[in-house]
Amino acid sequence: MAGRGVLLTVLVVFVLAGLVASLPLRDVIQQVTDGVRVDGSVEQFAHALLGAEKQFESFIKEFGKVYHTVEEYEHRFKVFKSNLLRALKHQALDPTASHGVTMFSDLTEEEFATQYLGLKRPSALSTAPTAEPLPTGDLPPSFDWREKGAVGPVKNQGSCGSCWAFSTTGAVEGAHFLATGKLLSLSEQQLVDCDHQCDPEEAQACDAGCGGGLMTNAYKYVEEAGGLELESDYPYKGRDGKCQFNPNKVAAKVSNFTNIPIDEDQVAAYLIKSGPLAIGINAEFMQTYVAGVSCPIFCNKRNLDHGVLLVGYAEHGFAPARLAYKPYWIIKNSWGPMWGDKGYYKICRGHGECGLNTMVSAVAANVDV
Repeated sequence: MAGRGVLLTVLVVFVLAGLVASLPLRDVIQQVTDGVRVDGSVEQFAHALLGAEKQFESFIKEFGKVYHTVEEYEHRFKVFKSNLLRALKHQALDPTASHGVTMFSDLTEEEFATQYLGLKRPSALSTAPTAEPLPTGDLPPSFDWREKGAVGPVKNQGSCGSCWAFSTTGAVEGAHFLATGKLLSLSEQQLVDCDHQCDPEEAQACDAGCGGGLMTNAYKYVEEAGGLELESDYPYKGRDGKCQFNPNKVAAKVSNFTNIPIDEDQVAAYLIKSGPLAIGINAEFMQTYVAGVSCPIFCNKRNLDHGVLLVGYAEHGFAPARLAYKPYWIIKNSWGPMWGDKGYYKICRGHGECGLNTMVSAVAANVDV
């Protein structure tokens, strides 16, 4: 019966979305925020669709948006309206999280993907060896590398498809911390400018700066180049540039990397052993994500399009819509601290949500720097 109720909610949301999309611009409006949740009630749907223009003005002020012409303003308002409806759909499909207005609410899905994603997933995973299974019988109920000093502040990739570079540097920073006890901030711009490594089995899966890339390719580049510079020596610009790598300023090196088995207990075991892990994920629900534990009813596990950093997990994320405590993964993103949960994403653990367990890699540091 519960399953039928959820299905009915989803159908109602899609029907309402279709009806509202046909209304004049000023008649359509803002979605659920500030504690208003979608549970299928007509009252709540009506509340969620009131005051879009005022909400749009608040959005512009909060995120410092600037539109230079009336036409641009009207176009972005239309996109904003569409994203309000999309957030309603996401709320119904992902009731344990909160979906609402975010910094990306004036971007189309295509614009969002081009500017803020960028993972190039080959049809087959990297030829890097798969790690041997670890014992998992004594895994702690929760674990967080942030509490142990292995994770730096949340960074912001800007409107450049360089997520893969931030995922890579996060993993290398963590590995270097495990080896030396020192947390460094490493250069993503070096990877954007200098790394053109291709997957050995798929010539089209190449690292291409703001045009996307792959973390395992980036590890190979770091090994071959001799290491990464500090962020302070090679600062991030958020756009493609000419390679300025200086081998004399290398601050961290990589000795090897490995793919982790898809079993989520193995992922947890390697997270504890090897430090933060670079992973690929389907970011379908992340454009509208505000907070909470994301447990989408359906999320394509094959369409991995975003590189992020797995830093921990916890056992008790309360999910009021399901009246239960849900274990979840803690993911560090690269869209700045104003997005999500102060720059982090919580997503259900144990179900391979959004393919998060299918492209996981660990890296080891070479401390001979």
